[in-house]
Order: sequence, then C-alpha cells, then structure tokens
Amino acid sequence: MNAPMLAMLGWPEIIGILVVVLILFGAKKLPELAKGLGQGIKEFKKASSDIHSDLQRTIHEEPRPAEPPVRAAAPAPQPAPQAAAQPSQPATAPKA
Repeated sequence: MNAPMLAMLGWPEIIGILVVVLILFGAKKLPELAKGLGQGIKEFKKASSDIHSDLQRTIHEEPRPAEPPVRAAAPAPQPAPQAAAQPSQPATAPKA
C-alpha cells in the first residue's frame, strides 16, 4: 500500500471500516478474529526478536577471521631457453 493513502485515514474512516467488519463477520466472530490476529502478531514479534538476538550473539561471539599475512609477490618464473634439437648421432638411412 502507499504511505500517502494510509496517512489520509482519519478516525471517521477507521470507525467506518470497523463497522463494516462488524456487519460482515458478526459480533460473535470478532473476538475470534482479534485473538487470531493478536497471536499472529505475537508470533511475528517473537520470531523477529529471536532472529535479532541470534544475529547479535553471532556478531559478538565469533572472532573475525584473521587476514592472511601479505606476502611479497614472487617474480614469475622465466622459461628456460630452448636449445635447438640436434641429434647426437647422424641419421642414416636404413639398409635394405
């Protein structure tokens, strides 16, 4: 919902909404609806506080991982010069 739309609700509008709800659901059903709504809000608050406390406990209990020491970069290995491939013995033609 838009925030400006909610800001325009005044007491007369809220009372009108409550009267419509009373007419739709009846006086006997309203306490049950309110009880269910209250329990839902209570469970939501409990879950959010549990998550908040878990996050706080995790932040305070776990030490930050130590950063590895910074090492100087090793020079890149240079390839060895390649010698021209020379056979150790002269190649001879096979005898037939």
